Amino acid sequence: MLDHVSLRVQDLPRALDFYRAALAPIGYQLAMEFPGVAGLGEPGKPDLWITATDRAVLPTHIAFRTDRPRVDAFHAAALAAGGVDNGAPGLRADYHPHYYAAYVIDPEGNNIEVVCHEPPGLRKPVPVRGASPRRPAAKVKKPARKPAKRAAKTKKRR
Repeated sequence: MLDHVSLRVQDLPRALDFYRAALAPIGYQLAMEFPGVAGLGEPGKPDLWITATDRAVLPTHIAFRTDRPRVDAFHAAALAAGGVDNGAPGLRADYHPHYYAAYVIDPEGNNIEVVCHEPPGLRKPVPVRGASPRRPAAKVKKPARKPAKRAAKTKKRR
């Protein structure tokens, strides 16, 4: 399983503005920031790192999984944040019958996809950032048991 992904960009402030807005509908937020690099994801555990570089950038493709309403919300937010449409939300049946995705080119030329693999109407819960398999929900503690009564006589050590 992947732990994190890094994208190199030539204009970090512009890229960071784009990703904060475009990925907000699927639960991403700025989690860490250092000179020349920013991490987005859940607080304390970013899984998308945006790193400044002065070298030529080769565009890449990244896909994020979510539910259908969030695919739609991502596409609208990404376009409003300056992304270029590379495929409106819709079925991509050539991948599989329930492949519902949207694609946007970010300001650096990367192809960003948000996808849902579930059929419409299926109310399968989609994990919300912060409650992922990496961070399971807190366990409920059982009430403390009363201490067992000790025998009136204690054994002496010899």
